[in-house]
Amino acid sequence: MKGLIRLSYRKVIDATAQQAWDRLVFDDAWQEFYMQVQSFNPDGRYQYFWELLANVPTANKLHYLTSRAILGYLQQLNDRIPDVTNAQQQASLPFTQFTFEILAAQLAQKETFRIAIFFYSDVLTWIDTIGDQLLLAYGDQQAAIRQGQAITTDLIPLQPELAIWSYQPVIPANA
Repeated sequence: MKGLIRLSYRKVIDATAQQAWDRLVFDDAWQEFYMQVQSFNPDGRYQYFWELLANVPTANKLHYLTSRAILGYLQQLNDRIPDVTNAQQQASLPFTQFTFEILAAQLAQKETFRIAIFFYSDVLTWIDTIGDQLLLAYGDQQAAIRQGQAITTDLIPLQPELAIWSYQPVIPANA
């Protein structure tokens, strides 16, 4: 057993999105962004999101304000991180936390809008790494493993945009 971890997954969505859920998130996020940006750029002085961030001190709020448009879509995921599947191709990694970020936008051109959603898993017990897969158990299973109990495990293949976000090493039982 290696320790307790939390994984993060970065899902980037832009105008080239093909999956239905991604398209819906993109369209609604763009619409909300486009409406919200009007109050930060009333005279149309800025053309790019980065210009707005550099010149309007409160423009950083646009990340949060835009994220509200996608909350219903996140609920559709049933607390499972999208695109990350186990060895049986099932979405199984639970998440309870996310962050939303606007990566780029030309303020009047939808096709330049790019967003990222960062999903953070619940606590996982990292048992081992087998090839390019993490052998995990859900929750903190350290005590059960030390007592020799059988636990349910899952194999999660490593993939781009999936990272170990936090790590807590194993603490010996007699420490």
